Amino acid sequence: MVATPFTLYVDARFTSPYAMSVYVALHEKGLAFDVVRVDLDAAEQRTGRLAQALPTQRVPTLVHDGFTLAESSAITEYLDELYPAAPLYPADIQSRARARQVQAWLRSDLAALRQERSTEVVFYGARGEALSEPAQAAAAKLLACAEALVPEGQGNVFGQWSLADLDLALMLNRLVSHGDPVPERLVAYVREQWQRPSVQAWVALRT
Repeated sequence: MVATPFTLYVDARFTSPYAMSVYVALHEKGLAFDVVRVDLDAAEQRTGRLAQALPTQRVPTLVHDGFTLAESSAITEYLDELYPAAPLYPADIQSRARARQVQAWLRSDLAALRQERSTEVVFYGARGEALSEPAQAAAAKLLACAEALVPEGQGNVFGQWSLADLDLALMLNRLVSHGDPVPERLVAYVREQWQRPSVQAWVALRT
């Protein structure tokens, strides 16, 4: 790995999909970095030294050579521009725009599904009730969009892996891990994405 002065602040339980996205991005770039755990349940980000280190009091936050940056999409685009090798997004401008659209949609829509199938389901096997009507509608929307996005017979949305694949697979995995109905083709997509070494490195942080 290339020795670079990166520090990544993440949630202590390693359940934040946004922190995971940045962690995976750093791994995919082959960059060396330190991980600092922040106990969000204890509001560590709002007091003392951590409040000073985290200007927005949110994770993920990346510190690089004295430069502090929060918000996962801003961080990953910064990393991609700083180190173009091992790109995180498609080279084609329209595909790259579509990948960012997918990410933005997954992070801003499907609120009922995100609430009723939190990432605690994925990372800690938490169980929830049957999906409410709003969450069922969100799940149906997710599955329809995913089926349209993931090409038949391909493991990645844009041919070559991108961070949009991670975000999409993680959202789908909220359903897969809970045992909710998901088309087998999308289950296979999730399982393939989950075996990526950078993703497994994040999963292993809990142990």
